[in-house]
Amino acid sequence: MANIKSSAKRDLKSKQQRADNRADMTELKTKIKKFDAAVAEGNKEAAADAYKTAVKAVDKAAGTNLIHKNNAAHKKSAMAKKLNGVQE
Repeated sequence: MANIKSSAKRDLKSKQQRADNRADMTELKTKIKKFDAAVAEGNKEAAADAYKTAVKAVDKAAGTNLIHKNNAAHKKSAMAKKLNGVQE
C-alpha cells in the first residue's frame, strides 16, 4: 500500500478508471458482436439497426480515447463492408 496520501488516492482512482474502461470495452465488443450475428443471419434490416448502434459505440469509444481514432475508422469500414455484402 502507498505511504503517501496522494499516491493512495491515485491508486484508487486508477483502479476505478480501469474498471470503467473494461466495462466500456466490453459493451463495445458486445455491440459489434450483435452486428456480426445479425449479418450472419442475413437479416439486412436487423443488421442495419445493429450497425447504427455499433457505429455510435465505436465513435464514443474513439472520442473518449478508449480506442485510437484509426482503429475506430478501421472497425467502421469493416462493418460497412459487411453490411453492404448482406443479401436479402
